[in-house]
Amino acid sequence: MGLSGHCLCGAVTYTVDADPIIVGYDHCDDCQRQSGSTYSLVVVVPKDKLTITGTTKSYAKAGSSGKPVHRVFCPECGSPIAHDPEAAPPIIALKGGTLSEADKKALKPDTEIWTVGKLPFCQEHLAKPFEHMPE
Repeated sequence: MGLSGHCLCGAVTYTVDADPIIVGYDHCDDCQRQSGSTYSLVVVVPKDKLTITGTTKSYAKAGSSGKPVHRVFCPECGSPIAHDPEAAPPIIALKGGTLSEADKKALKPDTEIWTVGKLPFCQEHLAKPFEHMPE
């Protein structure tokens, strides 16, 4: 299948030469703050299959593992592109809203992580919930 996407201004684009490993909602507080929403729609892919074109910046903060999570974004428009956890080097979590329109419409989220942080008014329940990060 493969995926493609871009930031709001188009300065950062990406392609993925693989299907998603996980598609789901991340309810952690950091994702809520970084997305400005109730959760972040994440599309987890193999990092070695992702190609990013354009200049990005990142902000690192310790995740629940104690290792940094690098939040990658466009320095021009501020669009979040991905979060890259050092605790899981083979993967990267793309921000689903940055995918191409066709790729977004084809997503089938089935996993929720950090449901311990899920806000009470979020009533949707996906098939695979995890209170924290899945092992």
